[in-house]
Amino acid sequence: MKKIIFIVLGVLLLVFACSDNESPLTQSELDIKKPTLSALDTWLRENYTNPYNIEVSYHWNENRVDLNRYLHPPIKDSVKVAMEAIKTIWLETYNEVAGPNFVKRIAPREILLVGGVNRNASGTVTLGLAEGGKRITFFNTNTLNIKNRPNLIRFVSTIQHEYCHIINQTVPFDEEAIRKITPSGYTAQWYETSIPDARELGFITDYARANVIEDFAEMLTTILSYNNTDYNAIIDAIKSKKAKEAIRKKEAIVASYFKTEFDIDIYELQSVAARNIERVLN
Repeated sequence: MKKIIFIVLGVLLLVFACSDNESPLTQSELDIKKPTLSALDTWLRENYTNPYNIEVSYHWNENRVDLNRYLHPPIKDSVKVAMEAIKTIWLETYNEVAGPNFVKRIAPREILLVGGVNRNASGTVTLGLAEGGKRITFFNTNTLNIKNRPNLIRFVSTIQHEYCHIINQTVPFDEEAIRKITPSGYTAQWYETSIPDARELGFITDYARANVIEDFAEMLTTILSYNNTDYNAIIDAIKSKKAKEAIRKKEAIVASYFKTEFDIDIYELQSVAARNIERVLN
């Protein structure tokens, strides 16, 4: 019993000794205040985060990019220019035709902007990525020139293409219906074919030859990149009658999918997108 008492007293003395040597508790020095938003951050929040629940990220985070590529943060001045163009040509187009709730319901939850060119070992360049239907990453943000038509269309085609993937992930399309139109034309070496040659094979772009999913997305992207007259001129310039028919069949499948599943007329979408492209250019 005495032994137990001595042990208890020893522990109590040790506790009090430690307490005497410790500094009194003070208020935490951790800064838990919300960071002050810059004018750019406020604009992004008001135009993307609040209305659509889309977070726009442009601050550098090496854990979110491939460190084996020569990538870097976007120039701040290019961020708002890029997001204004995307807002006008993508968001406002779908809002006008499909209604404001369409993008709110089906959308990436984050847009990540990256500076630098994302070059692949094959010599091709990756313009953008759709990751799990939740995030769309834009590369080449620093090279955007909104007064140069090919440059603008190339940049905005990224959101049109990747957004198409997100829509397809929400409601799948009939892959077999498109595959059987040009079954032998798909190849992992799509980049070895020029765009004119790909069209003579029944594909709207070279990348459309990668697989059926990219074929569908490239059809929609091309339709939304040109007004109806210019788009039809592209098809009419194809020499092969069989190739023309193949592309028109794919176009019909894309049009039917959007009308049946979402009551969206892609030709109305095309008209509004073309008008909004001109707004940005001018």
